[in-house]
Amino acid sequence: MKLSFLGAAGTVTGSKYLVEYRGRKLLVDCGLFQGWKALRELNWEPLPFQARDIDAVLLTHAHLDHSGALPLLVRQGFTGPVLATPATADVCRLLLPDSAHIQEEDAAFANRHHTSRHHPAEPLYTMDDAQRALNHFEPLPLHTRTEVLPGLTAELRRAGHILGASSLALEADGRTLLFSGDLGRPDDPLMRAPESAPRADWIVIESTYGDRLHSQEDPMAALAEVITRTAARGGTVLVPAFAVGRAQLLLLMVHRLRQQGAIPELPVFLDSPMAIDMTALYQRYPQEHRLSAQECVGMCTVARMARTPQESRALSSARYPSVVVSASGMATGGRVLHHLAARLPDHRSTVVLVGFQAGGTRGARLQAGERSLRMFGQDVPVKAEVVSLGGLSAHADAAQLLQWLRTTSQPRRVFVTHGEPAAADALRQRIERELGWPATVPLMGRTVELDA
Repeated sequence: MKLSFLGAAGTVTGSKYLVEYRGRKLLVDCGLFQGWKALRELNWEPLPFQARDIDAVLLTHAHLDHSGALPLLVRQGFTGPVLATPATADVCRLLLPDSAHIQEEDAAFANRHHTSRHHPAEPLYTMDDAQRALNHFEPLPLHTRTEVLPGLTAELRRAGHILGASSLALEADGRTLLFSGDLGRPDDPLMRAPESAPRADWIVIESTYGDRLHSQEDPMAALAEVITRTAARGGTVLVPAFAVGRAQLLLLMVHRLRQQGAIPELPVFLDSPMAIDMTALYQRYPQEHRLSAQECVGMCTVARMARTPQESRALSSARYPSVVVSASGMATGGRVLHHLAARLPDHRSTVVLVGFQAGGTRGARLQAGERSLRMFGQDVPVKAEVVSLGGLSAHADAAQLLQWLRTTSQPRRVFVTHGEPAAADALRQRIERELGWPATVPLMGRTVELDA
């Protein structure tokens, strides 16, 4: 069996792992690169394999850095199945068309306003490409051992993180290769905890938070303070939030704060059609999360939903205290950019950053304290308050990643991926020092012979 690291190696995005067995090829995840421009430009290059040679794709979960390149794969000749949990498939039915729509909108905006060096600017892929990719999906339920290639079986286990997220165990010839996928937190207020790791000969583990621990700050109390002081000065609380997972957690927190009387009565808006539809999915998959039916309804109804561009534009120009949750979470695209352009110059408003901000993204630059942000071909001054709200990440931190590894026995080797270089190497060192297991941080493009 051969394993190639074709994404999320030396970086936290673009997950793609090629597994070769007896002349067949399985692609584990097919994600977009995000963040630094040099990484984003990789999305425009031909995939590092012949798409028509891939026999099947298996997704660990639906986030775009794991699924967002599927339309490119299909456009370049892939004809096989895309295997995923039913919830992951449903989330992808929201995410992939939304990603394509944003790219089409951004290209159209660039052409109207001449903000691109390319004439004409083209989207990375289209809505038609996204729909063709969705036609390849086939369900692979949790805890179901399935032959995905001749002689190679797959089994998925719950990973927490977001709806449908899973860890993947591949077994052939009595040996097991385990992919952690993106692991959630055992103490996540929304999602159920990851299941324990099965025995494996090789483990590929994510390291998004491999060099840090989550803040012990009470995020509910911190959010209440931010909303209260921003409302007092007449400003808007703008939360760039991932449409899958973080937006729903923010709505749950606002619902609970309202129930407690901990925040003033002010309008709350969810401005992301995809996040709106995603919120409704939580009622379809109650076994995946911790909420009671009553709390699930509260989370789904606490905000006014802004679906249309007209409603979104009205929010951007509104000048009354409110809370606006909008995608994307790292401010890489979507409607939140228009809200940022309107709110960043306003000293009364507050931008609340939640979750991981990958290097090179606008979210990371705001978090680092930059005083202007480049959007739509212009430099927007940052006069608004910028707050990073700790404790809301959907990823396990370093201690929780080690805790998950301790639920299995020693493998032959651990491959540490899906992290910035410092985070990945910090986790590698802890695995070697605290567990005594051999660990490697693979380079992008590296191939290893697992039977060697």
